[in-house]
Amino acid sequence: MTGELGGSETANIGERHPEYTYFVDGKLYRSESSALTGAQIKARIPDFNPQYQLVLESRDGKPDKIISNEETVDLNVHPPCQFYIAPPATFGQ
Repeated sequence: MTGELGGSETANIGERHPEYTYFVDGKLYRSESSALTGAQIKARIPDFNPQYQLVLESRDGKPDKIISNEETVDLNVHPPCQFYIAPPATFGQ
């Protein structure tokens, strides 16, 4: 070999896992996973009220999107995802 490593070999060198960031109500969160479900994101928010909704702020003029517990969000984007928490009765008003 000429010193080049294949894809599976590079994982064994002890590389640091990439870190993905996102924001909820302006607070920075970090994850080693490139994607999280709505439930996983909500679980990291202190005192999250389960009656409230997790909303992903839009990009490119699209409408904001309510993220369900089962829905997966790709965090491997730039700029980082911006979420906010909204009481169910206030979304879309």
